[in-house]
Amino acid sequence: MGKNYVDIENDHGDMLRYRKHANGRGLIAHGAKVHPSAVVEAGAYVEPGAQVAAGARIGRGVWVETDAVIGPEAQIAPHAHIGPGAAIGAKAKIGVRTQVGDHAFVAGGALIGDDVTIADGERVATDPRGLRLAA
Repeated sequence: MGKNYVDIENDHGDMLRYRKHANGRGLIAHGAKVHPSAVVEAGAYVEPGAQVAAGARIGRGVWVETDAVIGPEAQIAPHAHIGPGAAIGAKAKIGVRTQVGDHAFVAGGALIGDDVTIADGERVATDPRGLRLAA
């Protein structure tokens, strides 16, 4: 059986240790908190200080940056990027290749489509069809 962690050097030359999450084999950095019932698919990265709540699903190739928060039962589709300090509410759905900016907030239950860019600090809420609501 192979080792259950990998060491990766970041852009600043620091070595970070990532462990493979039991549900999906995605990489979880030391200092991140991922609930055991969450799924983090292979090829996804969860950085230090990030939190992933119960029942959340992180798709392959997703990057959840430092101090981001993923709410309960949220779904992040493959190859999305969740910026540092961003917050994704409970049961929100983030589409394929969507970019969520630094410290942005996506309300609980929001439906964000594929290839969408949410600006740094932006607050987004949608109706059940994915139409944006007035802030």
